[in-house]
Amino acid sequence: MILTGPAIAAARAAGEITIEPYDPARLSPNAYDWRLGDTLRICDTDLDAATPTPYAETTIPTAGLVLEPEVLYLGVTHERTGSETYAQFLNGDRTTGALGIWVHVSAPLGHQGHAIRWTLEIRAARPVRVYPRMTFGKLVFLHCFGTPASYQLHGVKYTATAGIDISRLYEELAGGAT
Repeated sequence: MILTGPAIAAARAAGEITIEPYDPARLSPNAYDWRLGDTLRICDTDLDAATPTPYAETTIPTAGLVLEPEVLYLGVTHERTGSETYAQFLNGDRTTGALGIWVHVSAPLGHQGHAIRWTLEIRAARPVRVYPRMTFGKLVFLHCFGTPASYQLHGVKYTATAGIDISRLYEELAGGAT
């Protein structure tokens, strides 16, 4: 079950949902409009699942930054979101998709108990200029059924994520870097 905009606002007021910074004008009928953060990691070399991903980090200037095709960008949401009560589902939206930007296609689920600034996987179909803190997608909150199982209690590798995080699959692969 997806929370409506008014239900998101009520759950936030009750302390059941974290959205920082919060702007009630960013609520839509069934979601919260999240923004792109100020920083990107640019991954423009060959990638290997058994080794840490090399990257260059840059701050997106206020005049914008052109994303190029064939480059993987890792970004971060401006907002920190989470809930011990609800799961989250983060996606791009139609407005970014219509610009040829694919954002966060592979891992849209935010588990109960994981309050984070989301690491975003970003790809561009054509060269496209993006700006810091522009609206970049929608976040929905989902009612969970069953016994709550906080992500923070599972001891998995991304529990301490504080911002942009590269793939750490190499930690699981035999012979991978540690």
